[in-house]
Amino acid sequence: MRLSWSWPSRTEDRFELWLAQRHEERVLAGETTPVGPCPDEAFLRDLARRAKRIVLSDPRVAHAANCPMCMSRLLVFRQESRSRRRKLTLVSAVVLCSVIGAAVITVARYGMHRQLPSANVAVRSEAVNLWNAGTIRGNQPGSLQSVFLPAAVVRVTIILPRFSPPGQYAVAVTQDQNGNGVVAQRSALATINGDHESVSVELDLRAAKAGAYFLATTHEQDQASYYYPLQIK
Repeated sequence: MRLSWSWPSRTEDRFELWLAQRHEERVLAGETTPVGPCPDEAFLRDLARRAKRIVLSDPRVAHAANCPMCMSRLLVFRQESRSRRRKLTLVSAVVLCSVIGAAVITVARYGMHRQLPSANVAVRSEAVNLWNAGTIRGNQPGSLQSVFLPAAVVRVTIILPRFSPPGQYAVAVTQDQNGNGVVAQRSALATINGDHESVSVELDLRAAKAGAYFLATTHEQDQASYYYPLQIK
């Protein structure tokens, strides 16, 4: 067991460590003569922990550095101190991982709670027919049709405008036609019903205040969303 105070990183450090080890070996072999009485165990423990209150000019330090008995005790205390630090580091890592894991689970559950309605909440079914609807794409004006939805958990089936491509659609309720202030958003695969493409999603609009919003649809391969004026009642 060595009383190693630091890990060598340069040639000089390695040489100094070698000198310290050689001195340690001489002390443990009884080849040195300590001066004065042995310090008490509390002092040796502080010295092993490299406590800041230890003054190197203290004669007890010189004695401990040259006494076989004190050197042996220092080695034991040093090893105990290292073991305690390793245990504290391990415990801190476990606690930190537990806190992070709990935070991730909480955020995930909160997100699921926001996206998925409770099993005890009534889901209202609504249909929105946009087959002949005009739209706003980005900031482009158009001839628009008003859409009405209740402030509730809604299973809304949207008949998409004519010539809408098949595939995945994101449906959102926003506060403006730039996509700001998303109130609810879900995605689903469009289905074909005769000549119509329709998409059905479940939106939780319970937190929305009555007023004017926009219903937005975005195809998975499209770079822009289509916005329809929406009134939440």
